[in-house]
Amino acid sequence: MSTVAGLRRVVRRRLARTLPEPQLPTAQVELLLVVEGEPGIGVAAAARALGLAGNSVSALVNPLVDAGLVRREIDPTDRRAVRLHLTGGARSRLSRYRSARAELVGKALDGLDPADRRAIADALPALRRLLDVLREKT
Repeated sequence: MSTVAGLRRVVRRRLARTLPEPQLPTAQVELLLVVEGEPGIGVAAAARALGLAGNSVSALVNPLVDAGLVRREIDPTDRRAVRLHLTGGARSRLSRYRSARAELVGKALDGLDPADRRAIADALPALRRLLDVLREKT
């Protein structure tokens, strides 16, 4: 198991025990983050951002709408298309998740040796650049 995937998995599992809402599938969370970053994004553009087929994103949107986390609005320039927006409930949920994650990881980092914390902090800029390069390739 890779270290980054392992960290992500452990954090998700630990937070699932402490947050009141049932955990969403990763693909739905990723869609929420795309919509958060670009309010009013269309399904096709969201699909490109996620590297998925349009019908796959449509299948992700439906349960999020049913759960009251995403709102569909008809595109005023193309009545056949919809624009996706987060609801207040989705924004609150993402905020609670981020706060809980920051607290969990912060406490874990506090338990590490200062040299380990420095090494992690020093590695973050390179990891961000790697992420940017990988995003450009998609």
